[in-house]
Amino acid sequence: MSGDRADGAVRRALSALRHDPPAVAGMLVLLLLAVVGVAGPWLAPAGINDVDVDRMLQAPSWAHPFGTDELGRDVLSRVLMAARVSLQVGLVSVGIALVAGVTLGLLAGWYRGWLDSLLMRVVDVLFAFPVLLLAVAIVAVLGPGLRTAMIAVGVVYTPIFARVTRASVLAVREQVFVRAAVAIGTPDRRILWRHVLPNVAAPLIVQTSLSLAFAILAEAALSFLGLGVQPPAPAWGRMLFDGRGFVTEAWWLGFFPGAAIFLTVLAFNLVGDALRDVLDPRQLTLGEARRNPA
Repeated sequence: MSGDRADGAVRRALSALRHDPPAVAGMLVLLLLAVVGVAGPWLAPAGINDVDVDRMLQAPSWAHPFGTDELGRDVLSRVLMAARVSLQVGLVSVGIALVAGVTLGLLAGWYRGWLDSLLMRVVDVLFAFPVLLLAVAIVAVLGPGLRTAMIAVGVVYTPIFARVTRASVLAVREQVFVRAAVAIGTPDRRILWRHVLPNVAAPLIVQTSLSLAFAILAEAALSFLGLGVQPPAPAWGRMLFDGRGFVTEAWWLGFFPGAAIFLTVLAFNLVGDALRDVLDPRQLTLGEARRNPA
């Protein structure tokens, strides 16, 4: 019963996104990004590492809409292929953080006591480090590369999901339906899976959408520093690094990958903010009160 009620609330909230123009725009950008990430090899007009020194540093034109870089490679093709890398890093790293953080938060919020204190102190230690500094330290230990970048970003965002889950579990565990399930002897695993987790899904959905934006930014920062995706593979952050020396004579080298990062992060933030508004119980209650005044 509790799970069905939570699912219904989430469905009603998500349907409200259709009436939010910024959220719709953000979802359209994300849909386009997903299409580009999947179909990038077929959409790219040239090979990502096709070197042509006779065409190096050409300005945007019909032949090369985003221009060419210092090696004559087509910038549009590299930007399109880098979208797949950013999506992969965002989804995998946030997936790692979501699974690990939700597990820690459920255990800490449900069992409380010494386990809660131990897990939350570990989370506090991770929170004490700046996100990018901790990610750089992890990559420095494991070695640069796409896989280590995903692990590092996943680790640094795990505490956020752990905190959000724990706070929600502390509120849900006092609800009548949870107490009733405990009273009749329902196993903890079943209670957490069938009753608690569905009722803490709303804030996790919001946090996931926002964390995807920050994960893509973190990956771009790591690639810019040379700790993420390694050349010759394309990555938006690495393309920004390569274009920093050509700002005056070849502005397009940094502009287009920077614009791709900007639009992607903005789209995730727009969708995340809209989800936060429609999934916030206080906002839902206010909306119902306005529709049904006393």
